[in-house]
Amino acid sequence: MSFKGQHILSVKQFNRDSIQYIFEIARKMSPYASRKKRTKVLDGAILGNLFFEPSTRTRVSFGCAFNLLGGEVRETTGMESSALSKGESLYDTARVISSYSDVIAMRHPQAGSVAEFAEGSRVPVLNGGDGANEHPTQALLDLFTIEQELIASGQTIDGMHIAMVGDLKFGRTVHSLSKLLSLYKNLQITLISPQELAMPDEIIAALDNAGHRLTISDKLEGNLNADIVYQTRIQEERFPSKAEANLYRGKFRLNQEIYTRHCKSNTVIMHPLPRDSRQEANELDNDLNLNPNLAIFRQADNGILVRMALFALTLGVEDLVQDYECAVPWYTNK
Repeated sequence: MSFKGQHILSVKQFNRDSIQYIFEIARKMSPYASRKKRTKVLDGAILGNLFFEPSTRTRVSFGCAFNLLGGEVRETTGMESSALSKGESLYDTARVISSYSDVIAMRHPQAGSVAEFAEGSRVPVLNGGDGANEHPTQALLDLFTIEQELIASGQTIDGMHIAMVGDLKFGRTVHSLSKLLSLYKNLQITLISPQELAMPDEIIAALDNAGHRLTISDKLEGNLNADIVYQTRIQEERFPSKAEANLYRGKFRLNQEIYTRHCKSNTVIMHPLPRDSRQEANELDNDLNLNPNLAIFRQADNGILVRMALFALTLGVEDLVQDYECAVPWYTNK
């Protein structure tokens, strides 16, 4: 199974075997991500990190993942700081930037834009999110987190119950994750959102066609007794105005009292981050921070592992990582 030279544009590229192979490589990245070991397998390689839409975790984790493999990172952030603001096409940008890079990670506000860019690129392109369309690396790290969390309690993804909560209409993370979940068996999936922000029909159809049991509701009460609760924020940037987004902000809040009353004792809480902690939203209350089942920071950590794996795979060095190990001078195992 080879990903060498391939673009990573959509979760539609993956089947269960390829997903498990990515996860196998991701687990092998753990000692490097935790700084216990160092590898220079990508020494001399350059990542073009092109983020034309605001991002913190995704942009920084792509860069860190590449650095941890020994490579260097060159960044462009914001449309206004790029030649795109002068009318340059995505194709022309791709032809130029790919001559400076060995691999490119890209985020762009328009659906389909990363695939359009990839048509002009001479090197592999990884989709870091294209509008409300897809976020494949986030979906992979989410699925990796779900698998890891369930393994800890002796469960598997097949047969699990997941509740997705919040803005399911514009939330590209739940769109991509749902497409991956369609590859698994006998899931119970509860979709909780305002009716106006419901999961798109085509994704519901895909889950239904996969034989999963679906519950669709606009209420938290009675619907959180799941193995995984995946909360999303209101995607304010996808709304025509902030005022319209405010109509839905804070509708589905989860705190420790609600968790204790409505969730199982081992229900895992996930969120792609950033969680909106403003008083009027407060999606996941700070009183959950000490709950051992709050997995949102483990989820973010797993993003490094998965993105390291994808870089190694697309550049064809997944079997060479250990060959280029070296000491970590400042690390002490205390």
